Amino acid sequence: MTAETVATEQLEVWIDQGLCTGDGICAQYAPDVFELDVDGLAYVKGGDGELRHDAGSAVFVPLMAAKDVIDSAQECPGACIHVRRAGDGVEVYGPDAESS
Repeated sequence: MTAETVATEQLEVWIDQGLCTGDGICAQYAPDVFELDVDGLAYVKGGDGELRHDAGSAVFVPLMAAKDVIDSAQECPGACIHVRRAGDGVEVYGPDAESS
């Protein structure tokens, strides 16, 4: 997936808390999308600012945060961040991403 594709495709992101190491890299890269909770694990948060605690709960990635979310998925030491296209559900970044 190229930067041009990211600019035109709606993405969703979710975190597998079972793999989260709590390093907080994601929250540093994209604080509007990720946040560490009191349990020390990272969660995604929606446009309303509320953390999504349900397993597999995804939020849309704001266009302005797309690069930071992708960087988070690529740099995450726990390999727990999943970024998928909203249109077809295909994971494009993260541990289950299709190989190009």
